[in-house]
Parts: sequence; C-alpha cells; structure tokens
Amino acid sequence: MWRYRGAAKNASVIWGLTGRPGDPWATREQFKLTGEEVKKNSLQAMHDQLASFRANLEEFARKYRADIRRDPVFRAQFHTMCANIGVDPLASNKSLWASALGLGDYYYELGVQVVEACLASRPLNGGIMELPALLRAVTRRRGGGAEPVSEDDVVRAIKKLRVLGGGFDLVTIGGRSYVRSVPGELSTDSNRALEVAQGKGFTSVADLARATGWNAGRADDVLQALTRTGLAWVDDGAPDGVRLFWFPCLGGGLEAAG
Repeated sequence: MWRYRGAAKNASVIWGLTGRPGDPWATREQFKLTGEEVKKNSLQAMHDQLASFRANLEEFARKYRADIRRDPVFRAQFHTMCANIGVDPLASNKSLWASALGLGDYYYELGVQVVEACLASRPLNGGIMELPALLRAVTRRRGGGAEPVSEDDVVRAIKKLRVLGGGFDLVTIGGRSYVRSVPGELSTDSNRALEVAQGKGFTSVADLARATGWNAGRADDVLQALTRTGLAWVDDGAPDGVRLFWFPCLGGGLEAAG
C-alpha cells in the first residue's frame, strides 16, 4: 500500500519535470512562446505598415509639391502627417524629402530672413520680438511675389536655427509666443515683469510692486536689470513725474524689423 502511493508520488514528480500534458508548467511555457510569437508578428506588421505609410507619403509629397509650397495651411497639415509617422522632411537638405519638396532650401532661406529681421529690431526691443510681429517683418522682407509664410513656418525655421547657437529660441510670456534672439534666459522675475507690462506696454516700480506683491526695492531691481539688457526703456517725461519703463518688444519691436 505504501509502495503504491510512493510510486504514484514519484510518477507525479517525473510527469511535472518532463511536461506531462495538462501540467501547469508546460501550459505556462506554451503561453510564453505563443505570446513571444504574437509580439514578433505584431511588430513586423507595424513595421511593414509604417513602411507603406512612408512610401505613400512620399508619393503624396511628389504629387502635391506645388500645393505644399504654396499653401501655408496645407504645409502645416503635411508636417503634422509626417510627424505622426516619425518622418522629418527637414532632417537633411540632401534627403529624399528635400529633393521631392525643396523644403530644405525653403526653410534655409526663411531662417536667414528670420535672423535678419531679429537683428534689425534688436537695438529697439533688446532681442525679444513677438511672433506675429516677426512674421509681419519677414513677410515684408520676402516681398509680394514670394510664397506665403505662416507662423508655423517661422517656428520651424527657428527650431532649425537652434543648432547654430546665438540664442535663437521661442519663449512664452503671459500666454503669448515671443522669439528670443540673444543668449541667456529670462529670469522668473523678469518674465513676471513683462507679463505685468504686457497690457499697456509699460509699467512703473509702484505698479509692478502692486501687481506682484513685491516690495519696491525688488521691483526696481528687476526693472533696472531689464533696462541694462535693452529690453526696457526709461521714460521720465510722464505728467505726474512717475518714472515709466517701456518695453518695445511688447509692441512688436516698434514694427521696425522691416
């Protein structure tokens, strides 16, 4: 009797080690192998699908090249389609996309115009210019016969300029987009001062202190620092004798970038 039970027990152990049908160990192993196979097939299917998307997108680009270059809205939608499948038409000026669309030269030319507009306005705005104002300045420089340019185009050109250094970047002040063309970042206090002045284009020590809860010394230090960098201009000619600090960058750089 004891011998029978021992033999059964040993047999159970042997069956477990050898993967007897119905054993949970063998079932888990089978599930694991099946899962790996499914994963492998799924990845290959995704790879094939993306390759097909890229091929179709390239054909689309060739077919509608003129529309992509002529229509800023259509061009932005095309960039979105590319981004969704991991394609960067601007990655290389020698790429297939550059030859199919000519966008490499387009954004290179636009980047040069952005730099020229920013440099022309820098003595007035201290190197910060509102994005719509920059777009208007660039459009004037391009002339009436050039292809239309959108804010999306300007933003893409600026992103390409980052690799060259020189401080070109996009910054947000009070929910609005600005282009910075000088090295260095705005401090938190400086950004807050610009936000306070954004509505009127200027502020005073007292107004800034009241809006932020700072003491007068801190407000004055921030405004003086902005004046030294060229972002603020001092106006002592107010009728009430209060010193005002004007920010040309909040008024489109006085639209003097053309």
